[in-house]
Amino acid sequence: MAQTASGAATLATPFLPGSATGATVEVTSSNIGDAPMLPELLNQIPRDQDIGSVTADGAYDTRKCREAIAVSDAHAIIPPRKNAKTWKPTSDGTIARNDAVNAQQYLGRTVWRRWSGYHRRSRVETKMHCMKLLGQSLMARDFERQVAEIQIRIAVLNRYTALGIPITEPVG
Repeated sequence: MAQTASGAATLATPFLPGSATGATVEVTSSNIGDAPMLPELLNQIPRDQDIGSVTADGAYDTRKCREAIAVSDAHAIIPPRKNAKTWKPTSDGTIARNDAVNAQQYLGRTVWRRWSGYHRRSRVETKMHCMKLLGQSLMARDFERQVAEIQIRIAVLNRYTALGIPITEPVG
C-alpha cells in the first residue's frame, strides 16, 4: 500500500503476466484498510483468467478475505497469526485456513513460509518499491486524477517488466 500526499491510499497488484496494464488497482482514502478491499480487487479480474494463488501478509487472515479467495478458486498463501486457532470448518475458505494453521503448527513458521511459497511475496514488495521510485507523492491534486496517475505508473512498470521477461520457444 502506498500513501499519497493528499491522504489517498493505493492497493495494487502491479503486474499480471500477459497484461500491459495493472491487473487490479483500487485507490481509496487513507481511512480504509487493505484487507476489506481484497474482494473488490479479486472481482476486477476477469472470470476466464485463472488465479493460481493469492499471497498476502497476516493482515489478510480474515474470514472475508479467505472466502473471497476460495470463491475465486485460488490458493491462499497467507500466514496465520502466531497465536491462531482453527475456525469452525463452515466453508472452503475456513477449511483452507485451518489446514494452514495445522501445517504451521506442525512445521513451524519458518519452514511453513518456505514450504508454502510465502517467501515469493518479496517480489511484489520489490515491485511496489519500484513504483515508489517513480515518485513518493502524486502530482495531481484531485482524487480522480490521482487514480489516473497511479494507473499510468503501473502501466509504465508493467511495460518495463514485460520487456524484461524472456519468451522461451521450443526448437526443433
